[in-house]
Amino acid sequence: MDAVPMFPLGSVLFPYTPLALRVFEPRYLTMMGRLLDAEDPSFGVVLIERGLEAGGGDERSALGTMARIVRIEAGSADLFVIAVGGERFAVDRWGADDPHPVADTAPVEPLTWDDDLLPLRREAERVVRRVANLAAVLDEARWDPDTEISDDPVESSWQLAAMAPLGEYDRFRLLGATTLTELLTRLIELCLEEEPVLVARAADAWDTDIDDV
Repeated sequence: MDAVPMFPLGSVLFPYTPLALRVFEPRYLTMMGRLLDAEDPSFGVVLIERGLEAGGGDERSALGTMARIVRIEAGSADLFVIAVGGERFAVDRWGADDPHPVADTAPVEPLTWDDDLLPLRREAERVVRRVANLAAVLDEARWDPDTEISDDPVESSWQLAAMAPLGEYDRFRLLGATTLTELLTRLIELCLEEEPVLVARAADAWDTDIDDV
């Protein structure tokens, strides 16, 4: 696709997951105004690898996810946008800002399901929810650990990736998975690496609370 409107962010958007944005920069207000007239109001989201979300001059990743707008609410000087992640894409070429970023993109092959993966997906859900509960103790959960996820196994796998309390670099690694086996296996591994860190921090927080009593 040519000249796709782009919204670089400091966070990763996964397919089949929600995105909430407060839009206040004039260039992105212009972009949203244009999208309101589009038959399919969608834009691309890529991770900012270096730099800030506001002001431009950022370095952006070459892999992202399309976001389809489902609701826009207008404020006095900003817009509140709700979108949902769609297909992944690779950036072929960045264009000149118009006034917002635009890029030529190519679709990335979607992940496919095999029933043999069911035990792995169940294990991923068990691990992710357990580690997400630890993050919730520290008020650092990305989602409510008890959030219901899709019955579709591919959609739910991406939603589990979004629920996992991981840093953006690790989330970007998950976004680049080429098979569902890779996504689920890597998701489990990353959560198991994060778990002892969260356990230790939760224990410290508990000890601090006791000392303050």
